[in-house]
Amino acid sequence: MDPAHNTSAAEIGGSNGNATVSDDSKESLDQVINSINKSLVVLHQLHLSLSSSLTPSSQLHLLPRLNSLVSELNSISKLSEKCNIQIPMEVLSLIDDGKNPDEFARDVLNSCVARNQATKGKTDAFKELRKHILEELEETFPDEVDKYREIRATSAAVTKRLAQSQTVLPNGDAKVKSEL
Repeated sequence: MDPAHNTSAAEIGGSNGNATVSDDSKESLDQVINSINKSLVVLHQLHLSLSSSLTPSSQLHLLPRLNSLVSELNSISKLSEKCNIQIPMEVLSLIDDGKNPDEFARDVLNSCVARNQATKGKTDAFKELRKHILEELEETFPDEVDKYREIRATSAAVTKRLAQSQTVLPNGDAKVKSEL
């Protein structure tokens, strides 16, 4: 997915990637969602007030509801500044077209599966080609193939020793021991 096709609902300035930033962002997102729900309730109340006959007594209830709506929209605006959400433009287009955004996720997943299968097919084809070439070479040049296999075995042993001398960090990265 191209980052240029993303739009940000709100940006956090200077995010350092800490868990607290993520927790604060999640909490802010929950607050925004609650404020949106309150705004929807107020909008519904306004709709009911306006769809019924507009009498002087019902107009008295209209002003506080309008003020409440403005207050909630202001709250949404302030709270959304603390949220950092990237939304692909394709998802917004699907929503504008009245389609389910889950279609985008399904399409991306299906595309990944198709690419994975194609890559696996290529890898398997190369393995078969290597096996076939080694068989042909072994029939034609048996001594050279034996030397090649000895070199490969030695190289594999060195790689294995090197891998064992490295420390694995909790995140799965390998930490190389410094040799002084």
